[in-house]
Amino acid sequence: MIINTAMTAGGSREPGSRLKEFLMRYTPVALALSLLAAVTGSMGSARVSETIDPRAQALLADGRAQLARGESDAATDSFEAALAVDPGYVETYLALGDAARKAGLQGKAIHYYRDALNRDPNNLAAMAGEGGAMAEKGALEKARGTLSRLEGLCGKACPESQQLAAAIARGPGPRVVSAEAVKPKPVVEAN
Repeated sequence: MIINTAMTAGGSREPGSRLKEFLMRYTPVALALSLLAAVTGSMGSARVSETIDPRAQALLADGRAQLARGESDAATDSFEAALAVDPGYVETYLALGDAARKAGLQGKAIHYYRDALNRDPNNLAAMAGEGGAMAEKGALEKARGTLSRLEGLCGKACPESQQLAAAIARGPGPRVVSAEAVKPKPVVEAN
């Protein structure tokens, strides 16, 4: 009996037993890993409804009214106050970016739009604003890259894509030059 058992242990197995053994060993591990992947993947897309502080909402409304009147400095002050009241609200960063663009500060506007994109990576208004500021600054290739990403998300017919395409078509705005960059030619006069 012992000899017979030893011979069958190393001998041939019934068909399909290796498959059964493989499935029995690795199925629990595969299920655990797939559950882990599903849970961590869904955590990134979970959103909490954003409720804005009423004081910040009032400051944003004041800032938008000031920006419509052309008072970009006063609007920036209102938007920064709203940011201090409610620092996580994405619309405040968008408003700050819009105010910076109107003031001709495209680099600062890009910074605010990127802050908004860090908080909400698929925010179409932030993408359009960042791309428009890049186009106004002269970084047309980066703006075109942003436009293609934006068109991939919402298509060519969405207002954000059309707004960015128009900004790219306008091209960069006039460059602001510092006084040190423009040196007057020395004039030699006889006394």
